Amino acid sequence: MTDLPRLRRLLGGPETAWLVDRVRERLSTGRALDTPVALRTATVEQRRAIELLLGRRLRSGTSLTVPLAEVDRVLRESLACPDGLAAAVVALAGPVTDRRAQDARLSAAWQQAWAVLDHPTVTERPELASWRAKVEATGLLKRLSGGDPAAARRLAADAVPVLSQLPADGLTLPAFSARTLGDAHALDEGRPLATLVHSAVRALAGPPADAMSGAAGRRAAWAAVGVALDELSSRALTLGLPGSTVGTTGRILAAAHEGGEPCLLTLRQLTGQPPRLGLAGRLVHVCENPAVLAAAADELGPDCPPLICVEGNLSVAARTLLTRIADQGCPIAYHGDFDWGGIRIATGVLRLPGATPWRYDAPSYLAAVDRGLGTPLTTGTPTPTPWDPALAAAVTGHAIRIEEEHLLDQLLADLRRQTVQH
Repeated sequence: MTDLPRLRRLLGGPETAWLVDRVRERLSTGRALDTPVALRTATVEQRRAIELLLGRRLRSGTSLTVPLAEVDRVLRESLACPDGLAAAVVALAGPVTDRRAQDARLSAAWQQAWAVLDHPTVTERPELASWRAKVEATGLLKRLSGGDPAAARRLAADAVPVLSQLPADGLTLPAFSARTLGDAHALDEGRPLATLVHSAVRALAGPPADAMSGAAGRRAAWAAVGVALDELSSRALTLGLPGSTVGTTGRILAAAHEGGEPCLLTLRQLTGQPPRLGLAGRLVHVCENPAVLAAAADELGPDCPPLICVEGNLSVAARTLLTRIADQGCPIAYHGDFDWGGIRIATGVLRLPGATPWRYDAPSYLAAVDRGLGTPLTTGTPTPTPWDPALAAAVTGHAIRIEEEHLLDQLLADLRRQTVQH
C-alpha cells in the first residue's frame, strides 16, 4: 500500500515536479521507464531533492541525470510506493492518458467517418471518387466538422443520399433539399453540409462550371446537375415557340411568336404553368449563344421556326423545356461553339432523347477551318465527342476555336429552309 505522505516528501515537491512530468510523458506514449532522464540546467534545490530521493551524492555539474530504474527500485524498497514509479506518479498527479490508445481510437473513428463516403454512390462514379480522395487529402471534412469525427460521420451520412439523387430532374434547391433530406433549408449556403455537397456538385459539373467563382459559379454548378438555386433566376431563351391561348405562359409565348420576338421563360413559368407548346412533332433547333437567336429574330421574325438558346450553359429551365420537348416526340438539333467548353455543353444537350447534332460534327468543323474561320484554341481540357469521335480528334489536331457567330450564314440558311418547308 502506498505511503502517500512519505511519497510526497520524496517525489511530490516542486523540486521534483519536472521528473514527475517526464515520467507522465513517457507513460502517456507507452514508453518504458528503464532509461535515464536528464535536466540540462538544474538548480541546487533540484539536485538536492534527487540526492534525497536516491539516498546518495550526485556528480557535480549543471545538468542532472536521473536513472528511472533506480528511482523505481528506491520507491519499492522504501515502501513509499511498493508498486513502483509508474504507480507513484499516478498517486501524485492522477491517471495518465494513454495517448497512443487515444490516437488509435481517434484514427478508428475517422476511418469510420470516411467509410461512409465509400458508398457505391461515390465509388462507382469517377468524378465523385476523385472528389472523395480530394476531400480527404485537403481535410475539408475535418474542417467542416470542427475536427469531430462523429460530426464528420453525420455530415458524410447526410451527403450520400443527396449525391445519389444527382443529376436531378429540374428542381429548385429548396425542393431538392426537402426531397433528399426532409429539410428545405439543409443545403442553404453557409451550412457545413451545403459546403461539402457543393464541392461534390462542382466535381460532377466539370469545367467550365467548376472553374467559375462566386454566386455565378454556384448557380452554374448546380444547374449542371439539374438543380436551380431558385425558380426565377433559371431561365430559357426561346424564339418561334407557338404557344397557345391557354394559361399565362402559353399566351406569353403566343404573343412573342406573333411579334417575332425572343421570349425568356423562367423555371417558375415552365413548372408552375407548363405551357402547351403546340409543336406537333416539329424539329426544334437549339443554339449555344444569344447572338444566333437575336440574328434569327432580326432576319426571320415571326417566321422563325422553333429555336432555343442555352445561353452558354444548360440551365435547369432550359433542361426542363428541352426535356418536355423531347418527351413530346419532337426531334432536337443542337449547334454550339467548336471549343472544349462548347463541346461539354453539347454533350449535355445531346444526351436528351431524340437530340442530334446540327452542323456540329467533324465535317462541319473541318469545312469551317478550310474557310479560314476561327481563332487559336489555347484553353480548355480536351473532351470526348461520343456522337462523332472524329470531332474531338479534329479539334485537338487543328486547335482552332470556331464560334457560332462565325457560322451565322449557314445556321440562318438552315432555319430559313425549315420555314419554307413548314
